[in-house]
Amino acid sequence: MTTEPLIEHIKQQVDPRPEDLHLFTSKFREVVVTKGKFLLQPDTHVKHEYFVVKGCLSAYYLDKKGNKSIVQFAIENWWLGDFDAFYNGVPSKLYIEALEDSTLLAINYNDLQTLFQQSPIFERYFRILVTSAFISLRKRILSSLGKSIKERYLEFCESYPNIEGRVPNYQIASYLGVSPEGLSRARRKMKALKKS
Repeated sequence: MTTEPLIEHIKQQVDPRPEDLHLFTSKFREVVVTKGKFLLQPDTHVKHEYFVVKGCLSAYYLDKKGNKSIVQFAIENWWLGDFDAFYNGVPSKLYIEALEDSTLLAINYNDLQTLFQQSPIFERYFRILVTSAFISLRKRILSSLGKSIKERYLEFCESYPNIEGRVPNYQIASYLGVSPEGLSRARRKMKALKKS
């Protein structure tokens, strides 16, 4: 099991002691999910959060009519899970599907709570992550309210660099809350502007 990407991610946010890092990484287990398989489905009890070491996954919600709304993509060095279900003990509402063969590190809820007590530096680490995620979510909501498809797409590319070739166009459109046709038109116009 490789924990190096996780350790590097932690060090970008906080400065833990070696013994804290050792304790933290010892609580993880490796999970491998092949392309097209589900890491999570609705109405299940969520016991883990996941850190993506390798691969690409999407978290999405299906409404009663079967319409898919993508909530998140997760690529290398991203955290992923149904956080409401994980922290509040309610049944999951999300599907999490591997878009590529993926390797993740999983941590159990009880282990995480124990770590917060034993090594408070990780409570700070997760607070930084949650704050960043909240700001990103707020930006995404405001973007969907007042920005053009082109502007939303450019923000998406900034948040998820190098993902364009890894995720189908219709899934990016779902994430942005636009039609695949509308996204295709915006991308064509952008390409035409680059050439001129």
